[in-house]
Amino acid sequence: MKNIEEIGKYKLFDGLTEEQLNKFKKVIQVREFSADKIIFNEGDVGDSIYLLLNGKIKINQALTLKLSKEDYDTREKSITELSSNSRPSFGELSLFGDNDKRTATVIALSDCEMGIIMRDDFFSILESNYELGYRIMNNIACIVVERLIKTNQDVLKLTTALSLILEK
Repeated sequence: MKNIEEIGKYKLFDGLTEEQLNKFKKVIQVREFSADKIIFNEGDVGDSIYLLLNGKIKINQALTLKLSKEDYDTREKSITELSSNSRPSFGELSLFGDNDKRTATVIALSDCEMGIIMRDDFFSILESNYELGYRIMNNIACIVVERLIKTNQDVLKLTTALSLILEK
């Protein structure tokens, strides 16, 4: 598939050789999602990384924390919209740490084509070649740091707005 042939353009795969990219191309499962279809929900168990090969998606997060099963607010805030033109990957956070839950809901805004790399395939490839594993983990660290910086800026804006409201 043409879009899989271009995975080297995704930040996740920066700096990989064609031979290294081929290892991932072999395990990518391609799935199609129609417009308005939920790709995964916040809180779902995560076992894969997604590549948006074609289309547009929206990422939502719950506005409030879940305190109990009975006390759950389902209101969501749209965090961002992504297009395949920017070659985004997402879902990687659920592969790391003790909590393997998805941290957001992802919804197709248009008909989408996704490349999915399952956890076992992903780590098998990384463990088979430590140089490759280092490169991918470094790329993931860079992606997560960029997102963390943006989140910190958003929290600062919200904190500033809240403090201005409370001063009145």
